[in-house]
Amino acid sequence: MESTPRYISLAEMKRHGVRLEASALHNAARAAWSDIRLGRAHGLKSVLSFPEAALWDQPQFEAYRDALQGERLGWKLSALSSVGTRYAAVKVVGANAINRRLGQPRSTSTILLLDNFTLRPLCLMDGTDISAARTATYASMALELFFPKTEELSVFLFGAGPIGEQIVRVLSHFGAGIISRIFVRSRSGTSAHQLVIRHEQSRGTRLEAVADNQRLRDCRFVITASNASAPVFDSTEICSNAVVLHLGGDETPSGYIQNVLRSGLALCDDISMVSRRNSQSLALHFSRKGTTLEQLGPVLGILNLKDFCDAGGGSEFPILITCVGLPMLDLYVAAHVYETWFSPDGTATSVQSSSTN
Repeated sequence: MESTPRYISLAEMKRHGVRLEASALHNAARAAWSDIRLGRAHGLKSVLSFPEAALWDQPQFEAYRDALQGERLGWKLSALSSVGTRYAAVKVVGANAINRRLGQPRSTSTILLLDNFTLRPLCLMDGTDISAARTATYASMALELFFPKTEELSVFLFGAGPIGEQIVRVLSHFGAGIISRIFVRSRSGTSAHQLVIRHEQSRGTRLEAVADNQRLRDCRFVITASNASAPVFDSTEICSNAVVLHLGGDETPSGYIQNVLRSGLALCDDISMVSRRNSQSLALHFSRKGTTLEQLGPVLGILNLKDFCDAGGGSEFPILITCVGLPMLDLYVAAHVYETWFSPDGTATSVQSSSTN
């Protein structure tokens, strides 16, 4: 009799000793990007957003409305589908900022992993930690691409939630000998201080919680990973040749985007997905003018990351990298977890190994 695909909970992952280690995550992401460039990995992202009024009309939620000062509600249901060389996956994400006020994560992910040829399910797994971990691989990728020969690099991180936590882990691992300081700023300040305390033993990388943007100008690598409802810095506050990795919503000011389009370099993990999602600063910059990133981006020189060549270790102009979160990264990280700890034959293999030979 055919067995039913198992559900792998977060608790079961912990029992099996699942570790989302920086090096393994980076290798999985590298394999994904290799197959994306070779046309062997593909994905789609769809988002169903709900009208906020429908939530505030419910008496049990009305009291939370004022508590979301400066934060996006982000009430949405997302589906990310992807296929690679050995597996396919569908990730379903439910998100609402109010969840945190109820003692739950802002977003919860569930990943269905399938065989890529038969498209029959292999397992269903909790993908909440996997999702945050795959997003952090953008930070290690940007560090490798733009700062390979840099020393004493200062980083400014906006956001101290689950993604910020994973970013600190990744940068602490790959930034040895490169990163000297990471400044962390969050809306309340409390989560930033807590994050610093949890990682105060990180070797070689000093973390510091800050309450303002005074140190922003000292940082050549800036990462926005917050749930802010408005830009988190002003164009005049940032270093003229900073690399800004945009992972959140509308966090980057229009003036900075105009400067990048005029004299710098703008990249997207996927121009089409960023444009159609239309929730991040770069896409909103165009839609607010009555056009779209997808229409004008390529004309203005905006590139997909997969088409970008080696940066050569830095630049003298501003760089903005906008990432919506590729489904293929979820797939390859989930496949790493499955193959390493839950494969039926009990053997750990290299994720999507055919792509790295």
